Amino acid sequence: MLHVDHIRDYISLMRLDKPIGIFLLLWPTLWALLIAGQGEPDVEILLIFVLGVVLMRSAGCVINDYADRDIDRHVARTQNRPLAAGRITTGEALFIFALLCAAAFILVLQLNRLTILLSFVGIGLAASYPFMKRLTHLPQVYLGAAFGWSVPMAFAAQTNSVPPIAWLMFTATVLWATVYDTIYSMMDRDDDIALGVKSTAILFGDMDRKLIGLIQVMLLISLFMIGRQAELGLYFYLGVAFAAGLAAWQQYLIRYRDREGCFRAFLNNNWFGAVVFLGILLDYFLG
Repeated sequence: MLHVDHIRDYISLMRLDKPIGIFLLLWPTLWALLIAGQGEPDVEILLIFVLGVVLMRSAGCVINDYADRDIDRHVARTQNRPLAAGRITTGEALFIFALLCAAAFILVLQLNRLTILLSFVGIGLAASYPFMKRLTHLPQVYLGAAFGWSVPMAFAAQTNSVPPIAWLMFTATVLWATVYDTIYSMMDRDDDIALGVKSTAILFGDMDRKLIGLIQVMLLISLFMIGRQAELGLYFYLGVAFAAGLAAWQQYLIRYRDREGCFRAFLNNNWFGAVVFLGILLDYFLG
């Protein structure tokens, strides 16, 4: 029988106790489903994608901790993670990862052939992302591709096609993930440099805030272009305006590059995604 503490370790391994990552993956998925369904996405498809987001984000956290288990032991913020601390074995972690991926794939099998084919790319991105920080200073961009892949999948499931607007939304998601994960990686910059781990925070150096700001502007322009292509109206653009205000607030929070400020700015991205979603939703129902 599993001990209560061991169950807690499994929950921690999958980060189910820290749902921010679920929301950051869920928001662009919901943006895509709403626009692909012109405000009325298929309910079954919606439920499949929401559950799939939870499963794949959990799987991503598991494989990330497996890849980083030796690094995490030397970083103050992560040294107590179940794998790094030895409370869960590597075999258990790989089994949980496989189980989560299998469950997600069973969900995908309920959808059309195009979505199933796209899902193989999504699994590949999720499984390979944790190893990118050893190979490139752009793992945050790669994370964006992994998170953003839900967008073309959502369009494929809803419309059996991947139109140009889907790729524009994919690009916006990559830009957004690069912003919030660079802010997140700023918290570990000193530890990462000492351990030889790569990140955009290290690559950007003293230009970090300026380059994050530039990417935020590119993201907002992408959202504006999405609104034009989807023929959205006032409510959507009000949502984007609120999102722009949140982006400015994040810049204020990271002005000293301290851990608390960066973490607050990272968490604030949940509201960024939410106001864009609310703008899309209100535009379809009230516009």
